[in-house]
Amino acid sequence: MTGLGAGSLWLAVIVLGLYHGLNPSMGWPLAVANGLAARRGTAVFATAWPLGVGHFLAMAIVLVPFVLLAWYVEWSRAIRVGAGVAIVLFGIWRLLDRRHPRFLARVRPTQLAWWSLLVATAHGAGLMLVPIALGLCSARSGDASAHAMLARSMQAGLVTALGVAVVHTVTMIAAGVGLAWAVYRHLGLRFLTVGWLDLEAVWGASLVVTGTLSVLLAFVHG
Repeated sequence: MTGLGAGSLWLAVIVLGLYHGLNPSMGWPLAVANGLAARRGTAVFATAWPLGVGHFLAMAIVLVPFVLLAWYVEWSRAIRVGAGVAIVLFGIWRLLDRRHPRFLARVRPTQLAWWSLLVATAHGAGLMLVPIALGLCSARSGDASAHAMLARSMQAGLVTALGVAVVHTVTMIAAGVGLAWAVYRHLGLRFLTVGWLDLEAVWGASLVVTGTLSVLLAFVHG
């Protein structure tokens, strides 16, 4: 992953944010429903805050532990390989079982942030970002002194992990709420029946590809 520039890695964070935002599973249909129920366009945008908070927490919960562990340099390859294998296995599971977890249906509409956290975690959204975050940390650690204090390294890793989560979440919400607004204002409910995209298979496949690349790059770049 260190063979990729930081700019390319941040671009990947943004692209994954767009991908997650446009995926119906991440909640933009709920923004449409909220607007229709309230009969005003501002209600569509009102969902951005709870959906964003939940998605951000789902990203941070996954990214922070991996990034902090990766600063133990002697274990960095093992951590990256382990993360890649975990992503592949989760992707295979998503391909074999594309149903939404039943417990999500029991979360009330007033608990939208909680729903967003659970659904992003259940779909392994944060796992997709782990290889990118580890790559950014590796790129940054290469510029630091070999004798830099561990506390400083961990602090830098924490900032990187939270930065990835923030950039990804902002992009995801912009894409998702933007699409929800387009459906509410211009495309109409017909889009939900005719233009609905089932991305569960694509989601599972992308997890497998991401995990495989993470494992390969861990051995190529060490």
